[in-house]
Amino acid sequence: MTAPRDPFFPADQSIRADSDRDLEIRQIGLVDYQQAWALQAELARARAAGEVGDTIVVVEHPNVYTAGKRTQPEDRPTNGLPVIDVDRGGRITWHGEGQLVIYPIIKLAEPVDVVDYVRRLEEAVIHVVRGFGVHTAGRIDGRSGVWVPSTTTPASADAPRRDRKIAALGIRITRGVTMHGLALNCSNTLEYYQHIVACGIDDADVTTLSLELGREVDVADATEPMLSALDEVLSGRMTVADHTFGSAPDPSKGLGRKRRRS
Repeated sequence: MTAPRDPFFPADQSIRADSDRDLEIRQIGLVDYQQAWALQAELARARAAGEVGDTIVVVEHPNVYTAGKRTQPEDRPTNGLPVIDVDRGGRITWHGEGQLVIYPIIKLAEPVDVVDYVRRLEEAVIHVVRGFGVHTAGRIDGRSGVWVPSTTTPASADAPRRDRKIAALGIRITRGVTMHGLALNCSNTLEYYQHIVACGIDDADVTTLSLELGREVDVADATEPMLSALDEVLSGRMTVADHTFGSAPDPSKGLGRKRRRS
């Protein structure tokens, strides 16, 4: 199958500007979101200046809501927990233990192709999720991230039944260097999603690998497969295929950033 749209340069070519150097992997465990954000910013500055190579930061976060630049007042939590407003795209989401969070700090090759970069991240996640056994995971046209269709029956009776997001993406690219990245739900609770309009989407749900498979899949189980798949897809050794199974409105289209209600 082909990619959702033709990239700016061949799909079997590396999207990294410095493709001859190995990726540096930093697995730093459970880290406060603000601390990890500061690390990303410093690495991105150093990468843009040529002081460091491409780096992938692997973390888990304590419970936290983060609001991207398109977050609307009605998206915000109803449970009184604080929200960190961040400089990535998209709307509001939650991070917490049991969720694998990966931040690639990558200098992209010219011409910078944001859509191709996002599709490559999605492709890596789809490859990993299908490898665990969620064989129908794919894309919904108009919405970023990786999804499981409503036609797939999860193994756990506690799992949602509508179209459901298993991995979220949110990125920022400055001076050709990427920040933020992806969050794959492994064994985390879904309770905190009930208090927000996750990613601005109210006509679908979220899920986890563990709920879909009916067995525990934790962050440690998914980390090495995800790192391997990311290396493959960024290098062009794994090419993007069209795994689209549906379409839906883009929840961020036409939205500017709105002030938080006091």
